[in-house]
Amino acid sequence: MSRPILIGIAGGTGSGKSTIAKEIYSKFQENCIAMIEQDSYYKDQSNIPYEERTKINYDHPKAFDTELLISHLKSLMQRESIEKPVYDFEIHNRKKESIAVEAKDIIIVEGILILEDPGIRELLDIKIYVDTDADVRIIRRLVRDINERGRTVDSVINQYLNVVRPMHMQFIEPTKRYADIIIPEGGHNKVAIDIIVAKIKQILQK
Repeated sequence: MSRPILIGIAGGTGSGKSTIAKEIYSKFQENCIAMIEQDSYYKDQSNIPYEERTKINYDHPKAFDTELLISHLKSLMQRESIEKPVYDFEIHNRKKESIAVEAKDIIIVEGILILEDPGIRELLDIKIYVDTDADVRIIRRLVRDINERGRTVDSVINQYLNVVRPMHMQFIEPTKRYADIIIPEGGHNKVAIDIIVAKIKQILQK
């Protein structure tokens, strides 16, 4: 049996990565596609007090358990199932439970720093960077963090100016050069999505 196709979708916070990933996912039957979110692979921090966990830079590559992510991707490529971690953004820590993910023909890996790590990049068959203007991204992040992660307006803005934006310029924006495809305007770019879906179908038919 041939190995799965790995598709990496990267881009800044609020760029529309998740929307692109969900659009691609929706074009295939669920029994042939799986989704892996880099956000699930923040490091377990049970040994650190909550007050200290809130101060950690979650937009830095070192915040992620990249070794575990790579290990899981390699297992999926070998048609082995994994136990994907679950991260709770309100307590800034990994939950005790996990989610079983079975190997599928198509595996989407989505996250801000998917293209930053060479070990992840070399596993990917298709590398996508979602390129969206900064003003659109900050508004999307503001809405998400307030509604879904229990944050205040001030805390989101302060974090964006002091951490998110500098990390984007240092670590995320430069990874654009590794992309096979750069998609402007995120999930609203239907043409780009159709092209990617057609390419995936072409690979599957080989």
